[in-house]
Order: sequence, then structure tokens, then C-alpha cells
Amino acid sequence: MNKRIRRIILSALFFLPVEKRAAVSRWLRGMQEYKKLREAELVFVTCPKSGRTWVRIMLSRLLQQRHGFPATAIIGSTSFHRAHPSLPVIFFTHDTNIGNYTGNRDTKTDYDGKRIVLLVRDPRDIAVSAYFQWKHRMDKQKRALHTPALENRELSAYEFATHPDGSLKKTIDMLNSWDAALPGVRDVLVVRYENLRNNPADWLQRIADFCGLEPTPAEVEDAVEYASLENMKKMERNAAFGTDSRRFSSGKQESGDAYKVRRGKVGGFADYFTDEQAAAVDELINTTLAPRYGYTRKPQGKTQVQ
Repeated sequence: MNKRIRRIILSALFFLPVEKRAAVSRWLRGMQEYKKLREAELVFVTCPKSGRTWVRIMLSRLLQQRHGFPATAIIGSTSFHRAHPSLPVIFFTHDTNIGNYTGNRDTKTDYDGKRIVLLVRDPRDIAVSAYFQWKHRMDKQKRALHTPALENRELSAYEFATHPDGSLKKTIDMLNSWDAALPGVRDVLVVRYENLRNNPADWLQRIADFCGLEPTPAEVEDAVEYASLENMKKMERNAAFGTDSRRFSSGKQESGDAYKVRRGKVGGFADYFTDEQAAAVDELINTTLAPRYGYTRKPQGKTQVQ
């Protein structure tokens, strides 16, 4: 089931209250994702706005260079496994809809038997990045359906982050759910976006080795350079993956904050919160987020995550 079919179904259910139509939308998305999950050998579970497009492009570049795929071949839209059966079937998910379809919202049993890369990021940076995604890039129909309480409102990044329909609490809940599940997951690699940003070659090597790709250091360096922030922005502006690509827009935006690839800055949330707002968000993180991920910290105003 593709996006067009989901739209048709949801349009036909116009008479339902928005909450019920949103539930149907999540169920349909979950059904589609669950099918992909069952077929996959490797699953990348990522918080939204945690750099998964960056990781996807670096891994795709490794496969392109080694197996002769074109530069437009991207994991998720190209079947590398079909062309080379020795390559694993890889699936990327935000883990937001599958449980709505299977009913397994409180456990991770849907992922049993899968090798998992869990890509995480500071929820504060996610919140700001999600704010600009919501403000500039989110499909109007999706906004009206899934964040109706935020429609037609002028919100600051902090107001969006701390609103119940914003991203901060959702991210904390998602990370906590995986924190509880990790002791029972047999084969998992936890990757912090901050570590990946600080040392991309080392962490891409770890990720690729975990995936069984075993690239050479030269291949890793090439992939890191290819997916540099500057080149990613250039690819977005030039619609490198097509003007209708789900990965990038054509880049014809008036504001730099409207691009999918914005800054990638670690601790960049501090540029959008006042000292008081940063302290309030820090308190929320410190008191509710599992410490496993290393994002809890003593109140220090706008000090950046290292």
C-alpha cells in the first residue's frame, strides 16, 4: 500500500472525527511497515530527525561503489538484495506505527529475530529539528490529521517541543520503551548521533561491519565525504534523487530552515531556547529520560552536549 492509496482511503473516511481518521492512518502505515519488517534481516530503528537520511545515504554509497549501482540507488527505494542476494534486506523505521497495527505497543516482540541498529539523538535537538519539519516541510494533510491542535497556530520552537502533540515527550517515550526492551534484544548496536557526527568514519565502519558489509577504510572515507553536510545540501538543492523523492524535496525553499538538511549541529537546540526554557527542558530530560543514552545532565543553561 503506497501513499496515494492511503490518501484515497482517508479521503473516503472524511465523515469520521479527526481522531478516528488519524487512528486509521496509523493502522494503515503500520500494516505497510510490518510487511517490510517481516521481510527485513537488518532493521534501523531511529528517532525522527536523528540523522537516518544521512546514514541511509552513506550506506547506500558503500553499496553503490562496491556493486556498481547508480548514484540514485538508495536503501528503501532500491532493492539491493534483489540484485545481489548476498546483501541483507535493510529496513528503516521510526517505530511509531507498527504497534498500532500489531497491537504490540508495550513490547518489542515484533522485532524478535532481527538484527537492530538503534540510532538515537538528544531529544532537545530532535525537538527543534522536528519543529522546522512541522513548520516548513510537513504535508498539510498530515499536519491537519496528526497534529490538529497545532494547526493555524504560530508557535516557537519551545512551545512546539513542550506541547503534548509536539515531539519532546514522544521522543522520550520512544527512547524509554527501547531502554526497557534492550536487555532482551539479542543482536543490537546502539548508535548516538552525536558520536556519529564527531567521528563519522569510525562509526560508519562499526555500523557497516555490524551489517556484514565489511567495507575498506577507503570506501568508508569516500562514503563519509559523499554524505558530508555540504554535499547533502547540494544534492537537496539539485534534486539529486528526483523532484518527487520522498527523501529530499527539490530544495526550492525561501528559508534555510525549510531544508531537510539544515545544520546537523550537536546541541543546536540552545540557539532556539532561552536560558529559562533550556533549564525547563533539561529538567524534563533529567527526570524522565532513561540515563542509558547519556543525555541527562546537571542544569547548565545552554551548555552543549559533548
